[in-house]
Amino acid sequence: MFIEIRDHGPGTACGNCSGSDGAADIDFEIVKESALITWPELRQIADCTFNRWHAGIGDPSLIGWLTVVAYALTCALAFSVRRKLPPHPAGQRFFWSCLVVLLAFLAINKQLDLQSLATASARCTAKVQGWYADRRNFQIMAILSFIAIACFAGLILLWVIRKAFWRNALALAGLTTVLTFVMVRAVGFHHMDALIKREISGLRLNWILELSGIALICANAVYHLLRSRRTRPR
Repeated sequence: MFIEIRDHGPGTACGNCSGSDGAADIDFEIVKESALITWPELRQIADCTFNRWHAGIGDPSLIGWLTVVAYALTCALAFSVRRKLPPHPAGQRFFWSCLVVLLAFLAINKQLDLQSLATASARCTAKVQGWYADRRNFQIMAILSFIAIACFAGLILLWVIRKAFWRNALALAGLTTVLTFVMVRAVGFHHMDALIKREISGLRLNWILELSGIALICANAVYHLLRSRRTRPR
């Protein structure tokens, strides 16, 4: 979201940010007003955000650390695949380079929990500016924006690996699964959070989603490495 900083007095915080009696339609006037943040509001938002979020270990559980190890291991495998892939078709190398960067970031983010920082910042902005009651509209807009960005990026990746799609289909499916999980967490819909925390045979759905996505990428990386061994000249 574009933020314009204005130095107004403390009594001018978003006078038109009240809800429209629960209307389901997105009020773009509210969106426009909420993009204008005064210096006093910015200080309040910062204080509120860092009261809600603290840098530290986000998930100290065994599953949390296993997920970090899974991300790191898959990142190392993806890097190895990137090095051993043939120069043609060239799109494969770009695809696996993107995976290396993304997996490294997600391994770090798993414990820093930066999406919780983003969620806390958005909630504090809503409360400070007085449009918290209308937050569903903004969540819907965020979801639609994420979907549009994901579709655009997905189309680019599909075009890049079009000549080797089936050899990278598992990794693409795993990437889609992992990014979907991260986006759902970042948006912070209460009902979606409750859904992914449900348990199936003692396992949380969020564990299943995240680890299954990593496993698909890992499996595709192993396939490429085994294939490179078989085709290596003797």
